[in-house]
Amino acid sequence: MGKELEDIDISDAEDFKTLYEQSIKDEGGAREQLLTGTIAKITDNAAYINVGGKFDSRLDLAEIKDSQGDLLFKEGDEIPLVVVGKRLSYKKALKRKKIAEFIAERKAEGETSKPIDITGKVVGKNKGGYVVDSNGVEFFMPTILAAFKPDSKQIGKSVTARLVKMDETSGTLVLSRRSYLNSLRKSRREAIKKLIENEDILDGAVRRIQNYGMFVEVNGVEGLVHYTEISHKGPVNPSAHYREGDVVPVKVVGYDKGKSRVSFSIKATQPNPWQEIKEQLEVGDTIKVCVANMEAYGAFVDLGNDTEGFLHISEMSWDKDIKHPSEVLQIGQEIEVEVIALDVENQRLRVSLKKLQPKPFEEFAKKYRVGDRINGVISSLKEFGAFVRIDGVEGLLHNEECSWNRSESAKTLFKEGDEVEVALIKIDVDNERLSFSRKALVESPIEAYAKRLQIGDIVEGVVRDVKDFGVFVRLEDGVDAIIRVEDLAPLKFEEVKIGDTIEASIATMEPKKGRIRLSVRRLEKQKERDVLKNFNGDERTTLGDAIRGTLKK
Repeated sequence: MGKELEDIDISDAEDFKTLYEQSIKDEGGAREQLLTGTIAKITDNAAYINVGGKFDSRLDLAEIKDSQGDLLFKEGDEIPLVVVGKRLSYKKALKRKKIAEFIAERKAEGETSKPIDITGKVVGKNKGGYVVDSNGVEFFMPTILAAFKPDSKQIGKSVTARLVKMDETSGTLVLSRRSYLNSLRKSRREAIKKLIENEDILDGAVRRIQNYGMFVEVNGVEGLVHYTEISHKGPVNPSAHYREGDVVPVKVVGYDKGKSRVSFSIKATQPNPWQEIKEQLEVGDTIKVCVANMEAYGAFVDLGNDTEGFLHISEMSWDKDIKHPSEVLQIGQEIEVEVIALDVENQRLRVSLKKLQPKPFEEFAKKYRVGDRINGVISSLKEFGAFVRIDGVEGLLHNEECSWNRSESAKTLFKEGDEVEVALIKIDVDNERLSFSRKALVESPIEAYAKRLQIGDIVEGVVRDVKDFGVFVRLEDGVDAIIRVEDLAPLKFEEVKIGDTIEASIATMEPKKGRIRLSVRRLEKQKERDVLKNFNGDERTTLGDAIRGTLKK
């Protein structure tokens, strides 16, 4: 035949026959001749074949043995042979026979000029090209048409290439992988063009699934459905919804010409539920949803129309101690929530569960009043005090309100989880803050002290601290009092030292405020009055008696 099957991708100067003959020479052979011979004699290691000459030609016995080592023929049998130089080969004759049968079959089907793609295994290589075996038929693929990467190892690998030449005379079948790849690219370009011009919904087969999306094939073209293009809910895990082999509806939504890459979308085949949300929902609306998924920071809730909203953990309960949404919710649970933020353009919806629940602070403020004695639990300890939880609300128990003993603090008195009784001393409704006191439940040392003494009583104390405005003295029972600078006279302020003992008179007492003020100056005046009183009392008696005695005389 010798007729080319298509316009192949090699220059006209190249001749396949030349390339093929060159490949034979590279194998150390010569031009092959096909003939028939008769087995004249069989010995232990050879068979002698009569091919019509005066002498019989030698054939290696391995040529006519099967895989078990048994002979395929006996003396007198005719067998096909190929003469390669001065050697005979039965196996090569079989290969030539298969090639002839292949060509005959193509001729019978009238497909000698129609392109055909062959898939086979690379079984050999020489300087001219590669030998490809397909179902026992050997094909020749010149290196220039193989389109393999340089230095790549191809022996033993499967390859698909296009049949570009058949030569019945020489028994040559020539393949071009380059031509096959070009035809694929051409077909893909044509298929892509049809796809991007088609605005209809198409059926695609899921081929591969990745965490960022899945590859779907439509009419022989593979494109990516990004994980953001699967559902109107937003990004989803493809493997949670699909399996390889699934058929899915898609639309073409993009094409990267530089990368020849098609982008598909599943959600584009469905009505946009966010348009429905825009028309039906407003901030403040109450809606029923189903908990679809939970993360450490919140839960995603299904609105039932292929859209999701987000419920942040801070919007689940007025209780600030929730560590994970599972403490409040379960997947699949139906709940009512309030819409608190709606951004249709960016497809974002935020909801709140706690806004539909009674506010603990408001309930607390209705139940308790300043001065009430209440039992609570220490929820946390800080350097400045402790937070006490009562009915789901926390209030501060400052260190100054823990004890009348200034050396004691919340950390020295309590541990987290301790039950404690406190008095409510302040409710800040505007800022939702509570203040508690523990020392308000017991009589202060000053109150007890004040019951035993009164203004003007003389007391003695030890100087505990010296300030610019006066000195602090420690009285009995650990009660502190202050002597201002102006009340120290006749003592000199600059001479007073910590640890000195000072005697003074009680000037004022304010037990509720925890204040006692002393005065040395007042004590001195009291002493002067007492001395003068005593002195004047004795002198009046003496003078009176003297006057009366004089008058009598």
